Amino acid sequence: MNGHHLQRRRLTLALGAGLLAGWNVPATGRAIAASADPASANAAGGAGAAAAGDAGACTAGVAWADVLRRELDAMAQQLTQTLKPWPVPARVFTPEQHGLADDTSGLATAAIQRAVDACAAAGGGTVRLSKGDYLSGTIVLRSGVMLEVAAGARLLASTNLQDYPEHRARRPTVQDSNMGMNQSLIFAEGCERIGIGGKGLIDGRGTKDNFPGEETVGATPGRPFIIRIIDCKQVVIRDIHLKDSPCWMQNYLNCDDLLIDGIHVENQANHNNDGLDIDSCRRVIVRNSFINAQDDAMCFKGAGQRLAENILIENCEFYSTCNALKFGTDSQGDFRNVLVRNVTLGGPSSTMRAINRRKADGGISWEIVDGGTLERVLVHDARIVRAESPLFLRLGDRGRVRPEQQRPGPGMLRHIVYDRISGGDNGMRGSFFTGIPEADIEHVLLRDVSLTMAAATAPAAVAVDVPEAHAEYPDPHMFSTVMPAYGLWARHIKHLTLQRVRFRVNGKDARPEILADACHQ
Repeated sequence: MNGHHLQRRRLTLALGAGLLAGWNVPATGRAIAASADPASANAAGGAGAAAAGDAGACTAGVAWADVLRRELDAMAQQLTQTLKPWPVPARVFTPEQHGLADDTSGLATAAIQRAVDACAAAGGGTVRLSKGDYLSGTIVLRSGVMLEVAAGARLLASTNLQDYPEHRARRPTVQDSNMGMNQSLIFAEGCERIGIGGKGLIDGRGTKDNFPGEETVGATPGRPFIIRIIDCKQVVIRDIHLKDSPCWMQNYLNCDDLLIDGIHVENQANHNNDGLDIDSCRRVIVRNSFINAQDDAMCFKGAGQRLAENILIENCEFYSTCNALKFGTDSQGDFRNVLVRNVTLGGPSSTMRAINRRKADGGISWEIVDGGTLERVLVHDARIVRAESPLFLRLGDRGRVRPEQQRPGPGMLRHIVYDRISGGDNGMRGSFFTGIPEADIEHVLLRDVSLTMAAATAPAAVAVDVPEAHAEYPDPHMFSTVMPAYGLWARHIKHLTLQRVRFRVNGKDARPEILADACHQ
């Protein structure tokens, strides 16, 4: 690493707060060159910067972040103490008790469903799959039922679409309008105290040979989900292994008290292979889980247009060839009070399954483009590897809603904290945060960030030529394969603060480490 890049390692910078309060970056942009010497940093950047370890000067400008940390820690403690698995009655029901022959080579759907219905009628309990393979179409869960796939057993999804009758949500969302999300292996709506668990495997058998639908961000007919749970309370998903859905692996819409603990997801079989999608849910814990997905690994959405709040994600690994951890793109509803801690995320390693590439498009991607608000989000102690853009913030104005709804204006993206973020083997694109002229991203803090990027092997985008792209689909690749800065490019942000932030590059790169456009106090 040359001396120029060694100097950049000692950056402590505040944009619009703390050290640089009141500094308005010209619309043409300004490269920030860091230095061990604040005086030379002034000369290089045209504004103040401080040496590493001198971040106390920034404290006054980010007091909100320290308050947010305390409040989200308290939220997480309260969630951990109160969001527990619901007590499952001791009653056990099996498909074999309800007409399934010893030879399970045929469809087990009807026998499993009879066991579920009998369990619910008796007041709840466990429906246990314990003897080898169970081939099934759609199973409808009922209140009080825990579906258990025991160790050594497999629930195998039928490859015949006729075995998946449509279940249309009673309260449709924009997802139903645009994607036709009406088929799934396991379905529940309007239930309380339901769950899926066990040490066995649910295999969607969702390869392109079995389910040859086109890749699309629109409709997904002919490719069922594995799990779809709507308007339910006290939902527990524990310990289960999930593999190869034809489309999204699991979708939880407008649920309260959702606990996901210790699941293992491998979804590298088809297009739109998300690992876990949580939409407009409240009081959520996702912990101790592993997800490797072709599409977004861990994704929160707001298509339900109801507030999503009080969310804890901890001790997880998320790998994706799209976005490893994401809010959006459907962001019609609001999100607030989100704590992410102790996670590793990025692209699949060489030892993991992957059907297209090894780099994630985005590591942590917060995307608000449909009128909603994302606020009060803290990510700390995260490791990001093999991501083209480790960090991505986008506030846009796509305004996608249901046909009968009025198009909203831009939403809000504010009070976002990244603390103790590290990682290497990332791509050459660089991280970037961008709002639009009509709507700034507000109050963003990066603290103790150390990320290593690849040097550019293609021409970089020129900052003034990067379009605003108000209504375009938001993703880290939306502008260029190489962004204007190798570390962080920021545009249309109010109150952006960097404390002890280091972006390293492997090799020579003519781009600045950090470039800011239209960022202000």
